Amino acid sequence: MIKQLYITQLTTIFRKEFFRWSRIWIQTILPSVITIFLYITIFGNFIGSRLGDISGLPYIQFILPGLIIMPIISNSYMNVVGSFYSGRFQKSVEELFVSPLSSHVILIGYVLGGVSRAFVVGFAVYLVSLSFTSIPIHNVYLAIFLTLLVSFLFSILGFINAVYAKSFDDINIIPTFVLTPLTYLGGTFYSIYNLPEAWQTVSLFNPIAYMVSAFRYAFIGIEEMNTFNAIVMMFILIFFMYSLAIYLLNRGIGVKN
Repeated sequence: MIKQLYITQLTTIFRKEFFRWSRIWIQTILPSVITIFLYITIFGNFIGSRLGDISGLPYIQFILPGLIIMPIISNSYMNVVGSFYSGRFQKSVEELFVSPLSSHVILIGYVLGGVSRAFVVGFAVYLVSLSFTSIPIHNVYLAIFLTLLVSFLFSILGFINAVYAKSFDDINIIPTFVLTPLTYLGGTFYSIYNLPEAWQTVSLFNPIAYMVSAFRYAFIGIEEMNTFNAIVMMFILIFFMYSLAIYLLNRGIGVKN
């Protein structure tokens, strides 16, 4: 009975989040698809044709896994941070805290909303990429698993940002000044091995570089950083981020004050 109650509560929050972004797919899904279409056209075709092969593959195939993970990161993050902060701003989220919902149900419900959007965007981008080049997936199950881990991690990060945000401007600080630089410096458009040795060392401290490398291995079978280490790192980050988010919810930080 209690288990069924938790499932009903979780499903309710997830459905609310899912229909929230899916109803406005022109604003939530289409922009990412158009952006990646432009990236593929400009970098993959125009510039890539002049760069030649990387690691024995055409440039466009080499960068596609990174181009797929970019909207997965941004959409999972922005979906949760935008939704939860809007609830705080409109005071509607307070209804969750006066209801018999556990902090875990609230957090997972919002996170699954971000994860669902990330999966849809990632699949849509992959379909668009097939219009430019054939890219058979090296390990489908690993690609799905990594998508789940990455979207889950950045959904939690978006939730934490939404808790601390004081205005709508604050929800764009981390994407602009943290996520975007780390993504572009994470080997999305180049091979880490092509960097000077000092910058290769710096890349070892960029968590997104491990994620891009793992995605690249799942899609095209090329591994620049150890995939197992990347998965362990993501599990550790998820554990700490999840624990922090639950702590913030239990204390009512950003909501009850």
